Amino acid sequence: MNNTTKQLLFWTPRVICILFAAFISLFALDVFDEGQGVLKTILALAIHLVPTYIIVIALLVSWRWEWVGTILFIGLALFYLIWTWGRFPLVAYLAISGPLILVGILFLLNWIYRAELRTRMEAD
Repeated sequence: MNNTTKQLLFWTPRVICILFAAFISLFALDVFDEGQGVLKTILALAIHLVPTYIIVIALLVSWRWEWVGTILFIGLALFYLIWTWGRFPLVAYLAISGPLILVGILFLLNWIYRAELRTRMEAD
């Protein structure tokens, strides 16, 4: 495995996860249309950002232990599918669960090639 591939494999799940957390955070912006007071709006925003908090915490844990990331992200995808099945069109399930499964698979590859990736990262 060449150095570019190693770096790409290491950074891709992390970057996708950060972008996905930003995407999920966009759904919390609807609290500003509710016309509530400042305190209620801040509380509603904090509650609407709970999925983002979960994703960021999962990323922080996965950064160190890739095998845990595999379980967490695939588990989050399955949880979302089971919890919301039948409520949305198929594209909604693909938009939410798809990136989570992709990140989980990429963290699995990170774990499988861990020795090679760590050697590369420590050499830089």
